[in-house]
Amino acid sequence: MEPIYEKTFPIRSYEVDLAGWVRPTAFLNYLQEAAGDHARLLGVAVRDLLPLGLTWVMSRTHLKLLGTARSRDEVRVRTWPSVREGRFSCREYEVTAADGRPLALATSSFAVLDLATRRPVVISERLPSYPLLPRRALADDFATLPRLAVPDTELTFRVGRGDLDMNRHANNVVYAAWALESVPAAVAERCVLVDLEIAYRAEVFYGETVLSRCQELAGGGEPVFLHQLVRSEDGTELTRLVSRWRELTDVVK
Repeated sequence: MEPIYEKTFPIRSYEVDLAGWVRPTAFLNYLQEAAGDHARLLGVAVRDLLPLGLTWVMSRTHLKLLGTARSRDEVRVRTWPSVREGRFSCREYEVTAADGRPLALATSSFAVLDLATRRPVVISERLPSYPLLPRRALADDFATLPRLAVPDTELTFRVGRGDLDMNRHANNVVYAAWALESVPAAVAERCVLVDLEIAYRAEVFYGETVLSRCQELAGGGEPVFLHQLVRSEDGTELTRLVSRWRELTDVVK
């Protein structure tokens, strides 16, 4: 079976920001949708795993944005699984505009979780084999992201029903949305996100409260932020993120 899957997405009006450009979270949703479709063709989608008492969970994501697009444009996602070792499997993504312009590259790492123990399992022992294409879209070894020290800002979110996915916990894209919301308005309005690294560390469930913390790193020419999501009830660290930004005029020519 061909290891590369392709899918085209029209950009909807509700997927763009105040300037009319597609939101980073929309890109993450396109990646998630294409990966899910491909996993279904390979026989290892979440719906295939749930009857086995298993499910996929995301461990890491690295998204590099190379360009942008507007509402009613189309984007094409190409995705393939690249690595399957022990408890983790990597998946790659290339995103282009309808005219072939490169828009994004991404790589992600997934684990298969035992729903009874909430612990990852050895993938080759529990899942059928599926074809790999050993080529990385981004050469990332997923080193540990730095821990936020002293937050400049902190926002509070409550996990609602609309935040949940089939695993009954907050969807991975919601984590990114909570983190990016904490970026100062002065940066969000004049800059565009060009790089986002996410390390998922724990689940969060309906009704719980999430603290989104943000700290700007000093010394760089362009804005770089450390982010941390924490469960308010017990202080559990949910996610670490690093976001890098660039002046909008430098990206959109």
